[in-house]
Formats: sequence, structure tokens, C-alpha cells
Amino acid sequence: MSALVQYSNVSLFTSEEKGILDQAASILKSKLFISEQTPLTSPELVKSFCQTSLAACESEVFGVIFLDNQHRVLRTKEMFYGTVNAASVYPREVVKASLATNASAVILYHNHPSGDATPSQADRHITRQLTDALALVDIRLLDHFVVSFESVVSFSERGWI
Repeated sequence: MSALVQYSNVSLFTSEEKGILDQAASILKSKLFISEQTPLTSPELVKSFCQTSLAACESEVFGVIFLDNQHRVLRTKEMFYGTVNAASVYPREVVKASLATNASAVILYHNHPSGDATPSQADRHITRQLTDALALVDIRLLDHFVVSFESVVSFSERGWI
């Protein structure tokens, strides 16, 4: 029996552990919003934020980090919630939120509750759709992170963006 099957009917994290992960995500999020923040140039802080924010989620959550033209964080938002293996993502809503935030660039992130952060064909397809939709309004998609409790995969590091 694989580790992934063992977790199928039992929550991976206790409520105490979920609380600790929530606190860690809050701390990392606060580090993204330093008032005199330098531009976001390393994916490591973003990876840590995404992983601690979503690692304990038992269903898929899709979020966006909105950036200004210097790649400083304007806002983060969890936008779509799904089931254990899918979340419906609407490019129109991402574009709308990006324009409302006056973002010049965005970073996408979502989790795979299964524990396998390998991007699916559907992940690659929606990333392409979002890249194209955002480009129409001059907003760059810088990266898309797929996270699990074990690892984080960056589309940009794989050369897909």
C-alpha cells in the first residue's frame, strides 16, 4: 500500500498541526508585504509561502499573488476552491482581479492534496490559457507553483513559462 493511499481517508495533519501551518503561512505572508520591500526575485520565499499556506488543505485551492511593475507584492488571494483532485479556474475572474489590483504581473499557485506535486496536463493547459488572457491586458504571468506537503514544482524553473 502506498503512502498516498494511506492518507486517503485520514487527515494528514492534526488540528494542532494545521494551526501551526496557518501561523507559519501568516508569518511568511507578512514577509511578502514588507513596506519597503525589494522586488521579488527569488522563488524560494514564494515557494515557502505557497507550501505552508496550502499543504494542510484537503481539497484543491487555486491562488494568485498580484505584483506591481517592480515585482513587489500588492496582494495575495485564494480565488478558487475545488475537490480532492480538481478546482475549476476561470481566466476571466483572474484577469478581473488582476486589473482591480492594478497588477503588472502575477504568480499562480495551487495545491495537489494527493501529495504528488507533478503538474497535470490540465494544469499546463489552464496556465497557457491564463498566460494568453493576461497578456491581452499587458499583465505578465511569471510563474505557476504546484504544491504538496512534500514538494513544490515551478513552471518557470521547468521552462514552461
